[in-house]
Amino acid sequence: MSGVSILAFVIISIQFYGYYVVASVESARDEWVFESVNLNVDLSRVLKKVNGRFLSVAIDASLVAEEKFMYLLTSPKLRTLAKALTPAFLRFGGTRQDFMTFNPTFLHSNENHKNDVFDADDICERLELPPLLEKRLKQEWTLQEILLDKEDLQRKYRSVKFTECAVDLLYSFTNCSGLDLIFGLNELLRTSGNSWDSSNARTLIQYCDSKQYSMSWELGNEPNSYEKKAGIRVDGYQLGQDFVQLRKILQESKLYHNTGLYGPDISQPRDHRRDLLEGFLESGAEAIDACTWHHYYVNGRDTSLEDFLDPEVLNTLALKTHEVMETIELTSPGKKVWLGETSSAYGGGAKGLSDTFVAGFMWLDKLGLGAKLGLDVLIRQVLIGSGTYHLVDENLDPLPDYWLSVLYKRLVGPEVLRIEAFSILGKTKRVRVYLHCTNKKSTSYKSGAVTLFALNLSKGPARISVPATISNSTAEAFVLQSEQPGKEGLYSKSVKLNGEVLKMVDERTLPSLQGTPLPAGDYLRLPGYSFAFYVLSEAQALACQ
Repeated sequence: MSGVSILAFVIISIQFYGYYVVASVESARDEWVFESVNLNVDLSRVLKKVNGRFLSVAIDASLVAEEKFMYLLTSPKLRTLAKALTPAFLRFGGTRQDFMTFNPTFLHSNENHKNDVFDADDICERLELPPLLEKRLKQEWTLQEILLDKEDLQRKYRSVKFTECAVDLLYSFTNCSGLDLIFGLNELLRTSGNSWDSSNARTLIQYCDSKQYSMSWELGNEPNSYEKKAGIRVDGYQLGQDFVQLRKILQESKLYHNTGLYGPDISQPRDHRRDLLEGFLESGAEAIDACTWHHYYVNGRDTSLEDFLDPEVLNTLALKTHEVMETIELTSPGKKVWLGETSSAYGGGAKGLSDTFVAGFMWLDKLGLGAKLGLDVLIRQVLIGSGTYHLVDENLDPLPDYWLSVLYKRLVGPEVLRIEAFSILGKTKRVRVYLHCTNKKSTSYKSGAVTLFALNLSKGPARISVPATISNSTAEAFVLQSEQPGKEGLYSKSVKLNGEVLKMVDERTLPSLQGTPLPAGDYLRLPGYSFAFYVLSEAQALACQ
């Protein structure tokens, strides 16, 4: 067959205690490539169990650089989109949180406001952004993003003051959407002795207490970069003492006495440096409820499409996670570990990549691998805000990663099941598979159901055969593909679910997101450059009953 291009298949056999799943990866070659991979899955016990708010989101503090933009949070459309991601934390923070100070228009006391508490039903009905004002703010936000990007490039950040209005708008958004707010406080307010100056935080906490705002707290963002950003150095031990001070302040409040406190939101380890984290845990571990760190795969300013599809790039998450967890386990065994901020590319994301279909490979793999590694919560940077790694664009339209996140929320439960792949040629690389119990809140599925989610990093299709032992059971497929076929489609900002382009029905209504029932004994088909969720509703997994 010289000169003739034929289809070559990589056969992947996945063993589920006596049955097999076969995946075939197409490659246009003049020769046959054959790879046999066995995947053992234990359906009898739970490997890990993550937080019910595992997939959470952030709003970047850059939104309050001009307080008027906080009114975007009163958009009915944005609230509708946020509700579909619950249950979840909403982190308000990022680089600019350490340049923000609370500047109340007048001092509030508990006595003056003991009856002036948040009325959710009243606020959610009254506080809605008029369409004309929303349009104007979205146009102005596009210009604001250019200014913020310039600041990031130059590492010159303006001091920002925010009032009670910004806090009220933020809290009403989270409350009306059903999210749980985590507010990031400014750690760069320092005394002459270089300890944290807590006076401004006290004022903010007292205000939130007077309004009975139920929320959690963080202190500082990426302290290992303070010297570059602000010419201030804070060592790990002092950072831990600052958190102890904040915990004492919170304990003075009846409302916040046992509230969540998370930190230190360090960057991912570089050159195996762990001194900041070690010092922090030595003095501050008891003050926090979970230890947070940040992870990005690549630099958004010099990455490529190939990086987003590279299995070796995706595997770096495991290397960094093991490094962080090893440090935490030595100093504070049993402490929960969160990715307090994470996305595809740092530096605001990669233009033309982080907000397109191809970003879903990094995001879905991080959700699967992160849970398997034992990370308790992943906070996605960002729901809305500056940069290009957002879930919702500047027009408040959902991007591909948003739809992927909603499906994950609906179909994937917190229980992680064991999965191990074996091959003559090594582990499978281009087809990546994860397995969880199906979300038990999805009442349409039976007890014992499992959700298999898979990524196909190749251009050729994969084929997954239904095991003989459950060939007569119900299976449902949710296959996500780009709107356009082939490699060019990876740059698309639209996504298809089972062949239908996803878009909102109207400003307050999402589409139904229905799966496709598969005929008994048929194959599970995974097209090239796609990812999918398969719900096996009659798997009868003991771990999921």
